[in-house]
Amino acid sequence: MLAQLLARLKEPIAANAEETQELLPLAAAVLYLEVAWADHQVAEAELAQIGQRLSEQFHLDASEVDELIRESRAQQDASVGMYRFTRTLNDGWDEARKFQLLVQLWELALVDDELDAFEEHTIRKIAELLYLSHDRFIEAKLTAKRSSDGR
Repeated sequence: MLAQLLARLKEPIAANAEETQELLPLAAAVLYLEVAWADHQVAEAELAQIGQRLSEQFHLDASEVDELIRESRAQQDASVGMYRFTRTLNDGWDEARKFQLLVQLWELALVDDELDAFEEHTIRKIAELLYLSHDRFIEAKLTAKRSSDGR
């Protein structure tokens, strides 16, 4: 099933809203992994948080999350950019949902209580590709920091 979704991500633009909805979990998972890998190491805490977020957002069971992460890692390794993934999210989500993803990406970057410059750069690039303003980028960062301080 995921192989078919991956093949559709390579096509120009999703033909309909239903296809876009099917591709959203994969697109989000790849972006989570982009941030996790930005510092060239993916910690177990980061993978756990990615799995939890995917499960909550898309109502997936543990085996579906594991398969999605495995496929997303392969896709991310082979990827030459994030545009096709952000395009899918732009087609399927409104501004509020994209902002929430940005907050979650910041929370992921802060899971180890350290913010790497490469993680911040990656999140900034994702925010731009999601057409979120610099103000929303900063707001998401502050929201995530407040959340991580409360842990």
